[in-house]
Order: sequence, then C-alpha cells, then structure tokens
Amino acid sequence: MKEYGKNIQKLVDFIKTVPSKEKRTEYAYALVELMKQLNPNLKLESDQKLWDDLYIMSNFELDIDAPFPMPPKELLGKRPQVVGYPEGEVKFKHYGRNIEKLIENAIQIEDDEEQEAAIIFIGRLMRSFHSTWNRENFDDGIIIDDIKILSKGKLHIDLEKVKENGLFETSTRRDFKPPSVQENENNNLSARKGFSGNNKRRNNNPNPKKRRN
Repeated sequence: MKEYGKNIQKLVDFIKTVPSKEKRTEYAYALVELMKQLNPNLKLESDQKLWDDLYIMSNFELDIDAPFPMPPKELLGKRPQVVGYPEGEVKFKHYGRNIEKLIENAIQIEDDEEQEAAIIFIGRLMRSFHSTWNRENFDDGIIIDDIKILSKGKLHIDLEKVKENGLFETSTRRDFKPPSVQENENNNLSARKGFSGNNKRRNNNPNPKKRRN
C-alpha cells in the first residue's frame, strides 16, 4: 500500500516471521501506532481501518490477537454496491425533492397553528428557490398555488395574510407569531406598563400621607 511505504511493508513481512504469537501481537500494536504517526491524516480514521490495512499488507497471513477480526479476503478489490436513487419525478425541479418531503410532513401536523407555522417556513424556502430561478415574474400567490398543488389541496394559508405580514419574506423584521402567543405578549406588556405607571403616580405624589403611630 503506497500510503505507508516500503519500510512499513518490510516490517509487516518481518512480523510474519516471528515464531511467537504473543510477540507478533506486540509488534503489530507497535506498528499500528507507527502507521498513525507516519500518516497524521489517519488519526481521523477508525482504528479498524488501520488493522484492516495491516492484514492486507500481510496478504491476510498475519496470525495475531488483534482488537478487530481479519476482514474477508474476498472484499479486497470488490466493487461497491450501487447506490439507489429516489424513484419518481420531481414535480417542480426548482424546488427540489426536499420541499416535497417537508410538505408531506406538514400535512401530518394536526395542530392548526403548528401547521401554519410549517407552511410559512416552507413558503420562505420556496420563495428563495423561486427567486433564484425567476426574479422578474414573482408573486406570493404563485408560492401558495404551488403549495396547494404539491399538498394536493391539503395545506392552505390566506394570501392577504401572507402579503400583509410579509410572512414569506426571509428578511421580515418581525417574525409571524400565532394569535395566542401574540395576545399573551400584549397582555404582559400592558401589565408592565400599568405597574410602572402606578409606581410613577405614587412617586410623584407631592404630599404623601404620614403614617400615624
């Protein structure tokens, strides 16, 4: 193996001639550490690869007590298995298959607010993909129509709501929040204002009443 060089190969051949299995094992461990030092990139690899390489350089004839079993000799030079590609045609190629998967997951969401949040997230992604493909002719209605087509009519969002709040814009200053969350924040803000106002009125009273003993 060229990445290790001739000297490592000679050491492997020497270890094969050592009569004691215990000594062969000891030398093999030392050699694997040497292989790591000579090839810093191999430190990121698993130890099993180094031991496999050691077996390969010994022509699968090294009898030692290694931490990993000897790999089958038949695997050497075997062609890797063919990686299967997803079947089925992508309906909108400029969005890609991952958008279709996200829409399939959004359809399964039962909570209306969570599903709407998912639609907004998907809409923003689709808008960024669509603007890269076609910057001149663009409208949020196109994104909503494409979501309906891809979801087979199972996902809906109001176009006017999207335009008014800029929900599909990735640079929106204020992210869209469900009504319940927005209402709670407004109530908390009002409570804080009322509390600070009462304190201000009490502090500005020029003639506070004195407590009687």
